[in-house]
Amino acid sequence: QVQLVESGGGLVQAGGSLRLSCAASGRTFSSYAMGWFRQAPGKEREFVASINWSGGVTYYGDSAKGRFTISRDNAKNTVYLQMNSLKPEDTAVYYCAARFQSGGSYYSREYDYWGQGTQVTVSS
Repeated sequence: QVQLVESGGGLVQAGGSLRLSCAASGRTFSSYAMGWFRQAPGKEREFVASINWSGGVTYYGDSAKGRFTISRDNAKNTVYLQMNSLKPEDTAVYYCAARFQSGGSYYSREYDYWGQGTQVTVSS
């Protein structure tokens, strides 16, 4: 079993930056992939980014490409999402998720554990 706790969300103006963190516990962190998803009110959960077990392979959703960066520190059991050039449409609850495979996935159904989420609000 894995416990995931997100932090770093908040209110930021358009054009600003935030860094989200997700601390994991309960299973060897370096043995599984991680992902970030988000969900805005009235919308489906959307893939943001994923990273493989070593950090060497990353994938991004279209909305994140060029602005967001996913990374991980296996020594700290933590995955990060650096978000730059934020837009009001980035407003959502952001979730981290663990996938008990070596590689990440675009599909939320392929993740095994989820955090409770952190709210990101971008004002115009």
